[in-house]
Amino acid sequence: MFLDLCGGVIISKFEHQINEEIRDKEIRLIGENGEQLGVVPLQQAMSAANSRDLDLVKIAPKAAPPVCRIMDYGKFRFEQAKKEKDARRNQHTVEIKEIRMTPGIDVHDFDVKQKNARKFLSEGDKVKVSVRFRGRAIAHSSLGEKLLIRFAESLRDISNMEKNPKLEGRNMSMFLASKISKQEAKAKHNAETPPASTPES
Repeated sequence: MFLDLCGGVIISKFEHQINEEIRDKEIRLIGENGEQLGVVPLQQAMSAANSRDLDLVKIAPKAAPPVCRIMDYGKFRFEQAKKEKDARRNQHTVEIKEIRMTPGIDVHDFDVKQKNARKFLSEGDKVKVSVRFRGRAIAHSSLGEKLLIRFAESLRDISNMEKNPKLEGRNMSMFLASKISKQEAKAKHNAETPPASTPES
């Protein structure tokens, strides 16, 4: 998590040296409003922070001299924690769903698998499509490749082939990536879902 604290200085993590933990003889000081106060002795910076009932926080320990800022550290920690919580809430994770077939799959089962894959892709997820070869069927792996390509062609309107069919052991797999993002899928779903009706009083 990064936070621009004005004056061209960026705080990059939560754990900082504050107040009495700072041991440097002199530091470059930034005021509570982002103003540059120059290089000053540590005690002068501590006195300035104390006079404002605020904390002195080292925000760039590797600078020469180290950079410290006067701030309400407790308030900063609270705001950063809130931002991280909001970011996690708004994060959309793309899942990988798997569809499995056999080289001799019939038309009905193929359509069912294709319908399931379309549903996953319409929700913004990726789909791994696999063909399992049993026994001597492995000698005819080209049939599995043709099956996978036909499957991908049937979903061209909603997906792109991210990884071409590849044989690994007795499985041949490919990956399909949705043409719409998770956020777009969610927005579309919300737009198509009618609001719940309230009972008449």
